[in-house]
Amino acid sequence: MRATESINMNHIVNLGFSTRRRNQRPDAVGWGCSFAERRPTSEFRRGPLVGRDSVEPRSPPDGLTAGSHASFLQVTRVEQIKPNRIFLLSPAYAGGERARMILSERAQFDLARRLRSRERATLGEVFAFLSGLYFRGKLAYANTFARTAEGICGVLVITPTRGLVDAATRVSLRDLREFAEVDIHESDPRYREPLARDAQRLAKKLSAECEVVLLGSIATAKYVDVLLENFQHRLRFPADFVGRGDMSRGGLLLRCAVDKTELTYISVMGAVRSGKRPPKLTPRRYSRASPI
Repeated sequence: MRATESINMNHIVNLGFSTRRRNQRPDAVGWGCSFAERRPTSEFRRGPLVGRDSVEPRSPPDGLTAGSHASFLQVTRVEQIKPNRIFLLSPAYAGGERARMILSERAQFDLARRLRSRERATLGEVFAFLSGLYFRGKLAYANTFARTAEGICGVLVITPTRGLVDAATRVSLRDLREFAEVDIHESDPRYREPLARDAQRLAKKLSAECEVVLLGSIATAKYVDVLLENFQHRLRFPADFVGRGDMSRGGLLLRCAVDKTELTYISVMGAVRSGKRPPKLTPRRYSRASPI
């Protein structure tokens, strides 16, 4: 981790994994939470729409004055017109040095022991370990700002072989070794076909107004081509990603999650995906008393 992002590691982990989405269900063992395998195909056709139509009105609390009641209604109306938003996170590289560390039978740190045990570990935890600041920032940000209907996962991870998978899905060493065998490339059917399958099913499930935000590289075709085929104008990305490297993106997303400040998104279609590198982020420390 660079000196420009001096961050308490325990706090970063808490950012990524202790924030529960309101629609998060109990972790499944193995790959039962894979988006493509979670429900029969017929349920995708008849389930509730995700988007502005799915917002349920809140009931005002008791004891409000006339002025407070009017303010409550105004805030509620603003909340109801916010579009629902699902995040797709690009994966961590499973074939590097940190992957070899966690795959080693001699590894005794907590995450490695859990991967070898029946308990296993969540996909989000494992990829955060492999990637460091970049994936931790993506996970914390997505958990903070995902807005979905009940029963819909708001934080999905693009995987090398399993398509779109809930970040809370528990994985094993065998799964991680499978990921390490496949390099992500848009022409590799082992990667492309599961992703295309899940993206197509997800696109049919969502309403036209639900936004799908890619937190990953938009400068290459490995993610964008498959996702654009299915989500078209709904596929968006943070405008502040243009020109930034992975570490800068991770630091930006992490501080936005802490500050509860959401970035501006623009459509991938027709967007300028590369540009001048923005100024470096101001160094920042995070304390355990941070709001997340």
